[in-house]
Amino acid sequence: QVRMVESGGGLVQAGESLRLSCAASGISIMINAMGWYRQAPGKQRELVATVSSGGTSNYADSVKGRFTISRDGAKNTVYLQMNSLKPEDTGAYYCSAVIGRPYWGQGTQVTVSS
Repeated sequence: QVRMVESGGGLVQAGESLRLSCAASGISIMINAMGWYRQAPGKQRELVATVSSGGTSNYADSVKGRFTISRDGAKNTVYLQMNSLKPEDTGAYYCSAVIGRPYWGQGTQVTVSS
């Protein structure tokens, strides 16, 4: 059974940094893409960043230059380094892993105060 567990969320002030981690377990084959998505209250879930099995990353325009996604293939773990956080970055952050189909974590809350 595939399990995705996020950690690292919290409450910070604007301009500060956070690092999210997501570990996938119960996987016996290679993960294709891994990524981070977020959902603000009253809004749809949106893509933040993805990274392919080959290391190619993709970012939402709103986070380019501030966020960095990385993955450790040996640990089936994906990270999201978030710098220069803004109040509009507030939301629940979900990690995903594509193994034939997407699998999702339970989410971790990020709150950025102004």
